[in-house]
Formats: sequence, C-alpha cells, structure tokens
Amino acid sequence: MADRISIDSSVCIGSSQCALRAPGVFTSDDDGFGMVIPGREDGAGEPMLKEAARACPVQAITLPGE
Repeated sequence: MADRISIDSSVCIGSSQCALRAPGVFTSDDDGFGMVIPGREDGAGEPMLKEAARACPVQAITLPGE
C-alpha cells in the first residue's frame, strides 16, 4: 500500500490529464510528462485527486492507500 502519491515515469505518456484535473498536486516536467509537485505527495485534501488518477489513460498514478 502506497503512503504517497506517485507517477510511474516508465508508464506515463504525457497526456497531462492529471495536471488538468488536479493542478494543485500534479504538473508536467520539461518533457511534458506528469510529475507530483514537490511537497504535495500527500494530496493535501485535493478534491479532484481520485478523478485525476482515474483520468490517466495508462493508469500511471498511485494514490495513498492503494
């Protein structure tokens, strides 16, 4: 079970769905791939966090407790 939000960079295709749905937690790196904003790995109550994970077309996001 994960205790922090993470994105599997070997799976991410850079669709940016995470950053569009939960911009307080996710952003894109210089190459356009998703990344968790430093210091936001706990999600900090972001209401769209689960929706952002569901929107990932390749299921690259792991949420705490999953």
